[in-house]
Amino acid sequence: MTLRSATSRAALAGVFLAAACWAPAMAETAVPDDLTVMPAVSDDYRPATTPWGDPDFRGGWPINDIAELPVERPDRFGNRHWKTAEELAAEQGRVDQLEQAYDAEDEEGTIGLGHWIEYQAGSRRTSMLVEPASGKLPALTDEGVRAASFNRSSWVNGQTFDWVDDFDSWDRCWTRGFPASMLPFRYNNGIRIFQAPGYVVIQLEMLGTRIIPVSGAEQWPAAVTGMFGNSRGRWEDHNTLVVETTNMQPGASPLNVATRGVPPHNTLPTSAQATTVERFHMIGPDTITYELTYSDPVVWQAPFTLRMDWSRDDSYEFFEYACHEGNVQVRNYITADRTAREQEYARGRMFDPIDPDAGPPPAMDPASRGVGNNRN
Repeated sequence: MTLRSATSRAALAGVFLAAACWAPAMAETAVPDDLTVMPAVSDDYRPATTPWGDPDFRGGWPINDIAELPVERPDRFGNRHWKTAEELAAEQGRVDQLEQAYDAEDEEGTIGLGHWIEYQAGSRRTSMLVEPASGKLPALTDEGVRAASFNRSSWVNGQTFDWVDDFDSWDRCWTRGFPASMLPFRYNNGIRIFQAPGYVVIQLEMLGTRIIPVSGAEQWPAAVTGMFGNSRGRWEDHNTLVVETTNMQPGASPLNVATRGVPPHNTLPTSAQATTVERFHMIGPDTITYELTYSDPVVWQAPFTLRMDWSRDDSYEFFEYACHEGNVQVRNYITADRTAREQEYARGRMFDPIDPDAGPPPAMDPASRGVGNNRN
């Protein structure tokens, strides 16, 4: 379960294995002399082709090595896209300290936070954002601010909990959202790419698999939506897969709160006008440069573009992300919150008591077979 207080044995097993399967040293875009410049993506490399003639992107591409790379650029880096060599060396010192802590946990036969959150230095980038050049996300529109204020999540401090709709899609093991699912998290960052004639499949270690046609698929009707949307791919040049996605279902934050450098609370809205354009550039045998342009004019005042390098590691293994295993956290949150409010009322700090017999709204009561029954 992804609620902050919960654990999953299978998820933890995957994290523990990841500690033993560190990705190889990250192969990044060449760093320019001027650290404020972001070079264009190279198209020099010609990847091998599949038996049916498409560029061959198949393999494991875990993104643990960019898990600490923030979406937004920290202020201390000013207008630089790149860190200095000294800044990178300081990060490596932190990695060395954490690895010593991992070794101590292993010797003691304990698994602490060290194996939940894997940290790797190696990225010279200061943020994922390349547009706007400021390294900061665009502002929300008035409607974006209004819509975000109505969204609910376990990540909102002081929020009350009465039913499953008080939790976000990630709390409920549904989805991390899109494009959030393509961005690094603290753990379970495995990505695998499979290919077949006419299709590219992207398997995500945490909640989801994308099946992308690359042979002239039609756009869905506007009324048909999905959490990963309607993705349609095409091969461009000799080393680039372009994927355009529309028809995204509102209900999940497009940027997940557990990715570094994103707005808090996990309540960013998605409108029916949201679209993405992804570009997967293979710039070397073991490196894909991933670019994502996100646009939602209802929610954001301007589009934004992220770019990061993925490193190949075909030895990285997945364990099942059994998010619902032993899942009692939604019930526990609701029970604990109602109890706390009853206690506050008893102390005279609340105006209205909570009726212990008051169930969820009728449309979400399982006994009523209401429309909300399939949401948890």
